[in-house]
Amino acid sequence: MTEKPETRTGIPQQASPQAGSTSTGAAAGAAARPETPPYAGPSHAERPMTPRSGWVGWIIFGAMMMVLAGTFHVISGLTALFNSSYYLVGSDNLLVSVNFTTWGWTHLILGIVAVAAGIGLFSGRMWARVAGIAVAMVSALVNLAFLSAYPVWSLTVIALDILVVYAISVHGAELQE
Repeated sequence: MTEKPETRTGIPQQASPQAGSTSTGAAAGAAARPETPPYAGPSHAERPMTPRSGWVGWIIFGAMMMVLAGTFHVISGLTALFNSSYYLVGSDNLLVSVNFTTWGWTHLILGIVAVAAGIGLFSGRMWARVAGIAVAMVSALVNLAFLSAYPVWSLTVIALDILVVYAISVHGAELQE
């Protein structure tokens, strides 16, 4: 035999209090019915969370590398514009035979876009992912054409560009939350 819980007066309590029957019953009924918030959408706790993998760190690394490589592109572009004798070979011995002024402007513009895309990647923006992949691919091609002028740096940037493209394209959506 199951007994109902009793109050201090010895009178058994009802299982579901009636609205307005007593002051304690009204308070208990009001506490059981939470008010609807003005925003009717799902709360932060109710939204489905996508699982994050260890690649989030690689995406941040890729974004930092894009900012750093973009800065190096800007420096390389300014060097080509103001001191073309700095490079190992003349502009006629490059894979694409153009003068260093053209290479300077190419590196300068590519560097500015790479820095902007790298900064946008930190917030997980889709435009930054698309721009980041495009900039990394163009950067790899530009550095392939610039290989004879600065071989070690060009190979390093090409390797980093490939890693950045992989990290952004496969796991870039994990930064959006």
